[in-house]
Amino acid sequence: MAVPPVDPPPPPDLLATLGERCAFPPPGTAVDCAVSGGPDSTALLVLAIEAGLDVTAWHVDHGLRPGSADEGRLVALTAIARGAAVMTVSAPVDDGPNLEERARDARRAVLPPGVLTGHNADDQAETVLWNLLRGSGVPGTAGIGEPHRRPLLALRRSETRALCDALGLEVVDDPHNAEARFTRSRIRHEVLPLLADVAGRDPVPLLARHAILAGEAVGLLDALAGGVDPTDVASMADVGDDLVRLAVRRWLTEAADGLPPDAASVDRVLDVVRGRAVATEVVGGHRVRRSAGRLSHERR
Repeated sequence: MAVPPVDPPPPPDLLATLGERCAFPPPGTAVDCAVSGGPDSTALLVLAIEAGLDVTAWHVDHGLRPGSADEGRLVALTAIARGAAVMTVSAPVDDGPNLEERARDARRAVLPPGVLTGHNADDQAETVLWNLLRGSGVPGTAGIGEPHRRPLLALRRSETRALCDALGLEVVDDPHNAEARFTRSRIRHEVLPLLADVAGRDPVPLLARHAILAGEAVGLLDALAGGVDPTDVASMADVGDDLVRLAVRRWLTEAADGLPPDAASVDRVLDVVRGRAVATEVVGGHRVRRSAGRLSHERR
């Protein structure tokens, strides 16, 4: 596998234009970047280096397909050619049900805290729709969690690929992204194109803007819910159901590493708070139970 070319130098106009729309920390900051080898994460790597950051590229190999080790070597070559450090780690995941969730959990277990990812505006739009379908309410429609770790949210998927093409970078196209068995894939390839046809316009900027507005609303709601401890059942006696739901949603999201619960799960936990149930299951393989006047959360 050849080292990705460094000469001729990257097109300054494209790098500068895209870089200005990214939300990177100040030059000289040490950052970790999750780099799968796809165009989005490869663009993240290049733009982070261009922004003057001290970059370490992290590649996680799930071993899901033949040749996955070659993808790690490609990432390493791309990073080293541009002066970035590289960490390649193995986190095997077997194919099967809930593959996306299990792979995500495996990555979270091995990636460093605060790692930057290459999520873009198209990913944001898909997440808003997916969370709507999950019934996760206003917090879910705020889109991808921890936006401070997603510096490319203002860029489009077509732009990250165009940057890689302009730089002559070899990238990996994950075949799982096109498989209809994954809900997110169907949202990307079926739902969003249909919405564009129905609306007569590109829905991605609208959904990305909605995520920003919903995020502002969530900030206000969090301020209210932050003063309420839903795990202290006795203290909830005089608190209205609406505020308890907000507090429960906040608590469950934190307990599930940022993954917001669906509305039905929140309602079932409210029943536990109110004493109408002793325990309940929460979507995502979690369980909440009440004992001695307190709620506890556990992963099953």
